[in-house]
Amino acid sequence: MGVDQYTSSHLFDDLPDGGRIELQRDSTDTAGVRTIREHLQHIALAFAAGDFSLPGFVHAESVPGTAAMTANRALITYEFRPLSGGGEVLLRSSDSTSVSAIHAFLAFQRQDHRAGGMVHQ
Repeated sequence: MGVDQYTSSHLFDDLPDGGRIELQRDSTDTAGVRTIREHLQHIALAFAAGDFSLPGFVHAESVPGTAAMTANRALITYEFRPLSGGGEVLLRSSDSTSVSAIHAFLAFQRQDHRAGGMVHQ
């Protein structure tokens, strides 16, 4: 990714229509913020194309939810938005199977990265 994810704030939030991946650094680290934004923009484009090879590589295993997210890629949108210290990617769908897959993906990310985030009830 180009920045130390363990000195950055990484959140994986479940939302009723999908979820959110947030990654931020101290906003005074302009090089780190720029690197995060580039990374998240790349992730949004790759995921929209059904390419989940990066999470598989990072975690050295098949990541839960990605098979359904690939199969249903036309039903899911991925939107990058900049934040003061980095950015976020919103993963949205009106399809319940896709939302369940997004939640499984985010739950795995929260656990494997030991990161925070909200779980949709």
